[in-house]
Amino acid sequence: MTNGDEFHSPDRGWRQKFRDAFRGVWFGVHDQSSFCVHFTAALLVIVAAAALQLDRTQWCLLILAISTVLVAEMFNTALEHLAKAVDRSHNPHIANALDIGSAAVLLAAVAATIAGALILGLRLLELLS
Repeated sequence: MTNGDEFHSPDRGWRQKFRDAFRGVWFGVHDQSSFCVHFTAALLVIVAAAALQLDRTQWCLLILAISTVLVAEMFNTALEHLAKAVDRSHNPHIANALDIGSAAVLLAAVAATIAGALILGLRLLELLS
């Protein structure tokens, strides 16, 4: 996505595709303060999971929950950028779409929090008993 020709080119190579994807990660991380909050929470969960010595299945479930939140945040950020490109004036349809995108992040974060609390909490109880 470095210029219009490469963006629309069907012959764009894998190197350029990965470069564009990492550019998207950079913009997603640096454009949203909420992404930093989610990322910090994810790091804390990973540290707690390591300290509690979770098994492989528990790790997989936590990684899935964490990645779901981060992916939802990325899609929401992409939607926000697209909305700004389409119409800068108030548009109720775009406002609704942005609210739905935010709701997706909220639902993913709540579900991940519940999953994390169950996995980490049950493991902590198991170690304490």
